[in-house]
Amino acid sequence: MVSPPPGAAAVAARAGLGVGPAPPPLMGSQGRSGPPGNGGPGEGEGGEARKLQEGRVARGKRRKGKGKGKARAGQGGRGSGAEGKPGPQTAKETAGPEAEAGARACPREEAEGGGSVEEGARGIIKGDEGSAGAGKEAQGREYRKKEAWRVRARRREGARPGRAQRRGGQAWADIPGTGVAMAAAAGEEEEAAARESAARPAAGPALWRLPEELLLLICSYLDMRALGRLAQVCRWLRRFTSCDLLWRRIARASLNSGFTRLGTDLQMPWMQLEDDSLYISQANFVLAYQFRPDGASLNRRPLGVFAGHDEDVCHFVLANSHIISAGGDGKIGVHKIHSTFTVKYSAHEQEVNCVDCKGGIIVSGSRDRTAKVWPLASGRLGQCLHTIQTEDRVWSIAISPLLSSFVTGTACCGHFSPLRIWDLNSGQLMTHLGSDFPPGAGVLDVMYESPFTLLSCGYDTYVRYWDLRTSVRKCVMEWEEPHDSTLYCLQTDGNHLLATGSSYYGVVRLWDRRQRACLHAFPLTSTPLSSPVYCLRLTTKHLYAALSYNLHVLDFQNP
Repeated sequence: MVSPPPGAAAVAARAGLGVGPAPPPLMGSQGRSGPPGNGGPGEGEGGEARKLQEGRVARGKRRKGKGKGKARAGQGGRGSGAEGKPGPQTAKETAGPEAEAGARACPREEAEGGGSVEEGARGIIKGDEGSAGAGKEAQGREYRKKEAWRVRARRREGARPGRAQRRGGQAWADIPGTGVAMAAAAGEEEEAAARESAARPAAGPALWRLPEELLLLICSYLDMRALGRLAQVCRWLRRFTSCDLLWRRIARASLNSGFTRLGTDLQMPWMQLEDDSLYISQANFVLAYQFRPDGASLNRRPLGVFAGHDEDVCHFVLANSHIISAGGDGKIGVHKIHSTFTVKYSAHEQEVNCVDCKGGIIVSGSRDRTAKVWPLASGRLGQCLHTIQTEDRVWSIAISPLLSSFVTGTACCGHFSPLRIWDLNSGQLMTHLGSDFPPGAGVLDVMYESPFTLLSCGYDTYVRYWDLRTSVRKCVMEWEEPHDSTLYCLQTDGNHLLATGSSYYGVVRLWDRRQRACLHAFPLTSTPLSSPVYCLRLTTKHLYAALSYNLHVLDFQNP
């Protein structure tokens, strides 16, 4: 037996039909009566639908419009599939039990009333199924959104270990057996971080609290001895100074170079050799050192210190037991090697770049575009014999072995050759060498090898060999620096060996004068301590090279 559809009682009343006593309420499948006053079916056929309807009450507020539309398609019962609530009170509820009896008497009107209760229950179930499907789809979307958010959060916090570890621990805490492992791993990482932070000195100079990149840059300027001393300060500095980046430069400088260092901080040095002693300029002093028996090392304590200039010593020579020095203060100093006798006098208006002395005559060249001739005699020191207007800055100067002339090397900023030969007695121009020098091809070093042959080098990256007996317009031989570097100095053994010092990375090259190709190259420096080779001195056993911060020696006997 089924209950009449909604509206049946009202139709029966309008038709004048009698209504009998109300039958007992319908019994469900479990023998219990439906709740009174709800206007819906009992817990028989419609009990399952009502359970679904009550479950939808909690989910209904989160549903979207899509679920609501699907639920409306199954509206046949008294509850709304979208809202999960009982429908409005119908005419049956107002008419009472009499209307129900009248409805049973008029099946046609029952059909016109909108279907049976079974059809309504089926509509409710269909609405519930549509709503449940929409709810599952919404739950799937929410789950996917949460997973995407977790992935983005892990990526964002990958660079922040503390927060990432905490969130990762929460994410893995739901998996059985992983909570203890995650906690142990996090504890080990925290202990490692604590040990690392404790190892780095928290107190002391602010230098140790700088970023490691800056400390690496600062320590790259230290030599091998300074790095070793720094490693003895604490454990953290010992670990830091063992970095390969700091030792790679030192290792490269020591591999297959053949040179060893003898000193530091020379500041544009010049040097001379005499017997078993080496004289080298350092700032405004000239220091004399004695060689040890092996000839490849120096005693640490200097034999003598010769001072007198107010600025750096630019150049000096040894002659007749005297040191004749040219300074950046425009003065020339005369020092006796074996006594404390020192005389200095003003020679030029600007710095004196070069000086030479032979046969009791001193010649000097200056930035003030003049070259001057001076006597070495003690009673005539400071008396200028000749002043020569070179019309260009003088970088190098040398006196002929015949003591009849001298040559000047200038900056080549005019329309004349940078190499010119002057008469020593009168100061008159005798000749100039070469005719194809480009502008700016200044001559930084020049030397006589014999009374008729000389060598020159400079900014044009060439070493030129001149023979005055054949031609003064063209050199006999020339050698080009392969890397297009300025050549600061040169030296020869008087036979076939030629040595040059370049401006980049302290490269010393050895040449055989019978061929044009370089025999061997020795790079003595590397960044960030690059320095030109300012001076070379050559003996039968050793080659000495002076750089801005140290002195190197090449031992030909033990390469």
